[in-house]
Amino acid sequence: LPEVRHRTSRYLNNRAENSHRPTRRRALPTSHALAGMKRLGHAGEMTSEPATYPGYRFPAEIISHAVWLYHVFSLSFRDVELILAERGVIVSHESIRQWCLKFGADFARKLRRRRPKPGDTWHLDEVFLKINGELHYLWRAVDQHGVVLDILAQGRRNATAAKRFFKRLLAGLRYKPRRIVTDGLRSYGVAQREVLPDVRHRTSRYLNNRAENSHRPTRRRERQMQRFKSPEQAQRFLSSHAMIYGHFRPRRH
Repeated sequence: LPEVRHRTSRYLNNRAENSHRPTRRRALPTSHALAGMKRLGHAGEMTSEPATYPGYRFPAEIISHAVWLYHVFSLSFRDVELILAERGVIVSHESIRQWCLKFGADFARKLRRRRPKPGDTWHLDEVFLKINGELHYLWRAVDQHGVVLDILAQGRRNATAAKRFFKRLLAGLRYKPRRIVTDGLRSYGVAQREVLPDVRHRTSRYLNNRAENSHRPTRRRERQMQRFKSPEQAQRFLSSHAMIYGHFRPRRH
């Protein structure tokens, strides 16, 4: 190649040297080691999942483990892809994304159905989300133990939005609390008088720390995902994430 320039340098060749690192990395056990992996269904004491899902070539054990990794830890789909590759499972990040969309909601629904009855004191709070330059509000309810009861992403912060969230809570839990604690937003009072007239209502900036602290995992994932792309995506992801993350990483009290 007489017409090609040739440069020799110890430091300019770092790209080629760095590319050897995955080759030198010690290979981990393959599919036989995955047999002892704790699945989402087993850890949650739910009914055993099938060995495979119809239409999917990977075992259910691998799919549930990928969904567990994504929701419990602040990982991207590519991070989960690398972790599975180290264990001998070659799957694309796009497939992992589809698994999380389909099975994440299913796992969250099973956890929600089988969880014990929450506490009788509900803490409600809302936090803003900026989606495509517009402000939206994430309404969240937790009990006195910090267990997330439900969330709802809405574009308003008025009494109508508060009543919609109250009715969603009652429809999902099917029982009324003894007391609710909120901040000073007047929309809560309007919704409480109409939807929960027999329930005690306390407003305090400092008594509502349970609900405010429960927003932290959401903020971490929002930064890691470089903001949510739409209200529908935020609602779909956070509904699953709140149940799975809260089940495997309960609050210390």
